[in-house]
Amino acid sequence: MPGINGLTVHLLEAGHETPGRPAVLLLHGFPELAYSWRHQMPALAAAGFHVIAPDQRGYGRTTGWDARYDGDWPSFRMLNLVRDALGLVMALGYRQLAAVVGHDFGAPVAAWCALLRPDVCRRVVLMSAPFGGPPALPFDIAQRAARPTGPTIHEALAALPSPRKHYQWHYSQREANEDLWQAQQGVHDLLRAYYHHKSADWPGNRPVPLAGWTAGELARLPTYYVMDSHQSMAETVAREMPTAEQIAACRWLPDDLLRVYSQEYGRTGFQGGLNWYRCAQSQAMQAELQVFGGLAIEVPALFIAGASDWGIHQKPGAFEAMQGLGCRRLQGIHLIAGAGHWVQQEQPEAVNQHLLPFLQGV
Repeated sequence: MPGINGLTVHLLEAGHETPGRPAVLLLHGFPELAYSWRHQMPALAAAGFHVIAPDQRGYGRTTGWDARYDGDWPSFRMLNLVRDALGLVMALGYRQLAAVVGHDFGAPVAAWCALLRPDVCRRVVLMSAPFGGPPALPFDIAQRAARPTGPTIHEALAALPSPRKHYQWHYSQREANEDLWQAQQGVHDLLRAYYHHKSADWPGNRPVPLAGWTAGELARLPTYYVMDSHQSMAETVAREMPTAEQIAACRWLPDDLLRVYSQEYGRTGFQGGLNWYRCAQSQAMQAELQVFGGLAIEVPALFIAGASDWGIHQKPGAFEAMQGLGCRRLQGIHLIAGAGHWVQQEQPEAVNQHLLPFLQGV
């Protein structure tokens, strides 16, 4: 689909053969593709929806984005990602969606779509990443003395007895793409270890809420979120590479399906997706979102995640803030047993059992 906010968007569709169906937009995360929705698309189409799943800006076979580290990385900021999503919907001839559904980094895009255009996005489903609301503008500070600034969270993590670094900060650095794309183990094994490490197959994924945004609390997160400071992500996940027996037993992502991802990322690299993290780390780009501080998602919302997904708690307080401050009409929270971060792939039937009734308004 050409002409979408400067992109030619590659998308997967189901149920499009019958005109006039209500549309559902599915937005993937990192390091995923439209293909990550392969289990949801047939089920939603069978239920009467036109299902649209794009490779988002920076991913897969969508083209028109700048892959250079020193290129147009601000085009990956949140409001422009929302423009991509809404532009695609409009280009396909829809003024309204039955729902927008997002997983991982696709969840905040879905949330912002619903927050800013509730007239277009009539329902929203967030998976794995809670939405606690927009960042707030500084309030009532005119008459107060400025507080002395302490170390940043990155400085505090680096000062721990075992120095650590936050993965989003690492992903924002120049070397991150090369570390992933040219990983010593190769892209296929890199992704195998990455997917395994964040899934319910890895026994260390037993998430608990964190008390606050402090170095000591964040250090409780697994190393795929808060890494050892001297290691790259490729080195981090290599330590958790599953055995040949574990790989053979992995029914939710056998090697032939994983190769869909590894071939695409082997071709494109990772910089497109990493630029999303760069924008999330940019104070200037977060400041523009403060204009919407105090607003909440007003359309019906649903949250789905794996019970073994640390992503629920990686940003302390967001899961709790979502339940009222972020989503005024949150109609359900489903933490699915036997699933980690890749919930719609690890436990697709359970996800569909929650997704379908919500989208049908039951």
